[in-house]
Amino acid sequence: MNVCPAIVDDAFLESVLAAADCQAQALGAQSYQAMATPGSSLSLLLGGMLTIFVALIGYRMILGETPTARDGVVAFVKIGIVFALAMSWAAYRTLAYDVVFHGPASVVADIGTPAGLPGASGGIVGRLGQVDRAIQELGRLGPGSAMMASRQQVDNGQASVVTQEVSDPPSIFSPYGLGTARIVYLTATIAAFAAVRLIAGLLLALGPLFIAFLLFDGTRSLFEGWVRGLLGAALGAIAVTILLSVELALLEPWLTSLVLRRRGDLLIGGAATELLVVTLAFALTLVAGLGMAARFAMTFRLPPVLRTLPSHIATGLANQAPDVRPRADRQLQPAASHSRAAAVAEAVAQVERREARGRDNAAATQTAILKSALQTQQGTAPQPLGQQHRRRTRGRISASAGRRDQQS
Repeated sequence: MNVCPAIVDDAFLESVLAAADCQAQALGAQSYQAMATPGSSLSLLLGGMLTIFVALIGYRMILGETPTARDGVVAFVKIGIVFALAMSWAAYRTLAYDVVFHGPASVVADIGTPAGLPGASGGIVGRLGQVDRAIQELGRLGPGSAMMASRQQVDNGQASVVTQEVSDPPSIFSPYGLGTARIVYLTATIAAFAAVRLIAGLLLALGPLFIAFLLFDGTRSLFEGWVRGLLGAALGAIAVTILLSVELALLEPWLTSLVLRRRGDLLIGGAATELLVVTLAFALTLVAGLGMAARFAMTFRLPPVLRTLPSHIATGLANQAPDVRPRADRQLQPAASHSRAAAVAEAVAQVERREARGRDNAAATQTAILKSALQTQQGTAPQPLGQQHRRRTRGRISASAGRRDQQS
């Protein structure tokens, strides 16, 4: 069992930060190893989830849905990732643990060293402790709100020393400004540092459980959220370290000057209020930096290959149902399996084609009716009822009949 250092009064800030970092690393490493031990509850859960995953693939094949080569490769890749990260400490330490805990320090060194930021290349915890002790020293010496200044005065050729009281500019924060500034400084530094380290340790300890969620469609979002949490913790550590280095670059020379002036019994003006404002501003800046890191981490998405699983068993059952659509519609259906969005789009297109065919048939029928009506209007006038079948031409008349008609 790893024993972490205890809090020391003479080095309060350094001991607290060291204890938080030690607890976080022990939580991430030892808890993972305990959970990945054969026979633990996590190992039994992982074995059951792998069995269910393989059984689902077998049921799909029994129901007649043959997995494609892509589905098989994706399934084997997921099983390999789960086994490598959930059961092997060496692989997990290289890919997750070292990246989250030790990667931010390397990035900060590459960014801050050329810029000359104090503590960027190491030793930032010790320098933060020195700033805390400088604020303590100012509190012990007092803010110098009222002091006696001396000046020489000459009266009638005789020199005399006259003393007068010199006061600080009036401020409601002057009596307790240094104490409040130290409280804000310690709270912001410890909270920001401990937040990113302890959250990273907790997520790394629960890593095998979230890695197992990669296997199934319904739980894959939990694995993606776990990766986002680790990414946010790493980005937050980088942001916190850079911002604390900038704060050190501002406070170290200023506090050194203030301590020297107070030891020489010189007035430091409204330094107490100014120090409170600076520490409070950097506390809010640390909160903004952590929020920025969390916002960037939320943009992470898994690659499409890992987010696309083979179809469910219900899809296989649906594929086995007989196709009762007309032959023309079946020819329009592609042979390859479609995604859900493509299937919806194709169904809408089929409905539009049917409506277009209906409109064309209606237009053709209406055109035929109009043509028939025009032909009827252009023909002969209608005959009275019963006269349609009468002979319209006169028959051959004999000569004798003609003579009778003339005589009559």
